[in-house]
Amino acid sequence: MRVVILGSGRGSNAEAILQAQKEGRLGHAEVVQIFSDKPEAPILELGTRFGVPAAYIDPAPFKTKLEREGEGRYIDAIRACEPDVVVLAGFMRVLKPGFLDAFAGKIINLHPSLLPSFPGLDGIGQAWRQGVKVTGCTVHYVTPEVDEGPIVDQSVVRVEADDTLESLEMKVHAAEHELLPLVLARLSETAS
Repeated sequence: MRVVILGSGRGSNAEAILQAQKEGRLGHAEVVQIFSDKPEAPILELGTRFGVPAAYIDPAPFKTKLEREGEGRYIDAIRACEPDVVVLAGFMRVLKPGFLDAFAGKIINLHPSLLPSFPGLDGIGQAWRQGVKVTGCTVHYVTPEVDEGPIVDQSVVRVEADDTLESLEMKVHAAEHELLPLVLARLSETAS
């Protein structure tokens, strides 16, 4: 199962996937390409570390979404990789119908809450401010409605009395780093 990762930042979830691949824990999944919309994003350095091609693609003209020329560049580059799954690992762009249609049923996203609770930005902070006793993370298929696609899997994180927002963030991120490689391994088993 061929996997393309899209990311905008540090790439900690991409690193978890690549580490799982290196350790043989990704099933029949193989990361074949990393793309970023930020030319200096640390996620691109993971390519060199793990021996996976990594490239910047200009997303212009908009700062928060893929549209027109930028969308076309992404569609063409991803199609050339012949992916079975496109993983959004901290890719901070709104995807429009043209992109979603090009890879319908193949795009998964990792969200830092137990959807459908706390969709959108700052899922961990939303949960913290609400005072929930459990939160976690969700892997779901991407649809035009933000964070409303079919849920693939979730991981629960308990909020303890001595947690701070920072400690909760660390716990949720640790759960993300476990969940996403497990989901890819499982998807690769059903795809083969």
